[in-house]
Amino acid sequence: MFDIGVNLTSTQFAKDREQVVTRARDAGVTGLLITGTNALESQQAQRLAALHSGYCWSTAGVHPHHASEWSAETANTLRRLAESEQVVAIGECGLDFNRNFSAHDQQEYAFDAQLQLAAELQLPVFLHCREAHTRFAAILQPWLPKLVGAVAHCFTGTREELEACLALGLSVGITGWVCDERRGMGLRELLPLIPADRLLLETDAPYLLPRDMHPRPTSRRNEPCFLPHIVQQVALWRNEDAETLGAQVDYNARQLFRLV
Repeated sequence: MFDIGVNLTSTQFAKDREQVVTRARDAGVTGLLITGTNALESQQAQRLAALHSGYCWSTAGVHPHHASEWSAETANTLRRLAESEQVVAIGECGLDFNRNFSAHDQQEYAFDAQLQLAAELQLPVFLHCREAHTRFAAILQPWLPKLVGAVAHCFTGTREELEACLALGLSVGITGWVCDERRGMGLRELLPLIPADRLLLETDAPYLLPRDMHPRPTSRRNEPCFLPHIVQQVALWRNEDAETLGAQVDYNARQLFRLV
């Protein structure tokens, strides 16, 4: 089972990053993809991945929250990072019209620029979309013939949005959001609609700690070592064997990010 979304650069991991990786290995997690969300954190993510070569990889990108920071210098930094063997995707990039930390036009410009960069470099894209599906799809669709792959990271949308993502050929990343009885029930019902070869799983650690873990961790911080719980629960709700599902999502991740 491969965790495609770990925010290992987060300050929440400042005191025990090495132990976090060790606990993930010990829990049976087969690999980690460390998320880059701006130029600085993308550099940090690449360096962390290099410390665990063959087990950790990273993305390089600018999250829509940081879209106002986009510049030619940012693009050059991402392009340079992409030359390293650790960087296997462009992103996290996309649109977030929920929190609007950057203006919509800034988000759209940075998103389109990163899709262009991914097409140029022939790297898959690690996508973010929250309450922006129509514009997200409109910007993404023209680039799809030029892209080598894409995943809708931390998908929490509606059935119609899921069907649209699948029709666009995207893989779908599911997190512990689906384990939340308050807000994840709708997503839980959609799990069987995701084809086995398009499903990816992730913790999005340190965020989105699964609420249905028993006993509950003493800390609210999520960790990649909790991915086996997400695998178990998703397998249950898809009526599949957990070990088989874990092997499938590992295979899917390695195919998408070309780690085979």
